[in-house]
Amino acid sequence: MLATIDHIVITAPSLALGAKMLHEALGIWPQPGGEHERMGTHNLLLRLGENTYLEVIAINPEAEQPDRPRWFCLDALNAESTPRLATWVARCDDIRAAHSACNGIHDDITSMRRGDLNWLITIADDGAMPCDGIVPTLIEWQSQHHPASRLEDRGCTLLSLAGFHPDAERANELLIALGIGADVSVATHERPHLIATIKTPSGIRTLGA
Repeated sequence: MLATIDHIVITAPSLALGAKMLHEALGIWPQPGGEHERMGTHNLLLRLGENTYLEVIAINPEAEQPDRPRWFCLDALNAESTPRLATWVARCDDIRAAHSACNGIHDDITSMRRGDLNWLITIADDGAMPCDGIVPTLIEWQSQHHPASRLEDRGCTLLSLAGFHPDAERANELLIALGIGADVSVATHERPHLIATIKTPSGIRTLGA
């Protein structure tokens, strides 16, 4: 296995709207995360397991405009955009091997940091997401502790993640190449989207279309 599920990503026009959407769906409020100075973004977080979490991410209105497109297609959002489960991130022990296994569908591997957290991540030059977000961004943590280990346990667990895409065959080929085809499968659908099934203190809930 070259990769495994690390976190799922909700993109939103603001953190407040993203948190509201998450609370309506799961009955849980996320906790503060931090800022990504290089991307001009900030986030909120929710623990979904020992090494798994949910991220709500938005443009930080107080940050300087970055000198490149922001990740996760955030530059395409506006005040009227709806928060949504946009994509997910797969954790690798060797991001370069995983990158190679995907035959170049990901762009450059970039070094990032937030506070005392350091990681390598694949970011497209134009900020786009692989296969419309259905194939994961790749990450290799270079910090001693995983971010999820620092988060409060609010009784939520990611049970499953399913993808839908017009070219499901291609997406599944890439997931199999990463060794996670058994964990996340993609079915054919005219509109790309993800559905996450999450166990919460109030029962099993879903995020996504």
